[in-house]
Amino acid sequence: MLTIIRLFIAALFVVLTTLFAFIYCAFSPRNPKHVYVFCRGFHQLHKVIGIKIIQRGLEYAPTETNSVYISNHQSVYDFATAPGMLRPRTVSIGKKDILWIPFFGQLYWITGNILLDRENKSKARDTIKQVVEAIHKRNLSVWMYPEGTRSKGRGLLPFKTGAFRMAIEAGVPITPMCVSTTEGKIDLNKIDNGVVIAEMLEPIDVSGYKASDARHLADYCHSLMAKKIAELDEEVRCLEAHNEKKTSSEKPPAA
Repeated sequence: MLTIIRLFIAALFVVLTTLFAFIYCAFSPRNPKHVYVFCRGFHQLHKVIGIKIIQRGLEYAPTETNSVYISNHQSVYDFATAPGMLRPRTVSIGKKDILWIPFFGQLYWITGNILLDRENKSKARDTIKQVVEAIHKRNLSVWMYPEGTRSKGRGLLPFKTGAFRMAIEAGVPITPMCVSTTEGKIDLNKIDNGVVIAEMLEPIDVSGYKASDARHLADYCHSLMAKKIAELDEEVRCLEAHNEKKTSSEKPPAA
């Protein structure tokens, strides 16, 4: 029953947010400021699914320069765990297929996010050039999932090089953002689904890299993030074990 209630609330939230977005964004459609505004709302979905989010490292988010943010992509729950980390004037980059998801796809487009046609490599390359120009001309940062698809419990998948070529060509830093593992953790029928940690890492200067170094940069970031995610998972296990022990000790003794 709790699962049904949560799914209903989430669906209603998406529908109402989309309808509001079309009115709110009508005066400045696809303005990048809208992404930050509506991500504040999506971040509140973590309360609906019963998880506590610990956010860290936002002081590393570049304030004087733009950046290419990269994050691990686990499941649909990323829409509740990651949005709180997104910085102002940052747009995300997703597959063109997102546009066909009822309500959410239209919300994704009108708020100013960028859709890539990954099936057409020539178009994708042209889009990367356009994004690089937009980073400078429109004062944008971009957010990407370099795995290219949801990992669904398979661990951190190999990274594609698009995000890294984009950062190198634009001359802006790569800023990794890691979210602790959520696979097998969230049960919509449970009231409390524990803790999830989202942590921003220090920006990586790409000024010493050439376009041909994109694969090396991608592999370096992959190893960095895999290590951090493992550390976050261990921290979550310790936190939840401590909380469980504390809860058990607070229970009155059996009569």
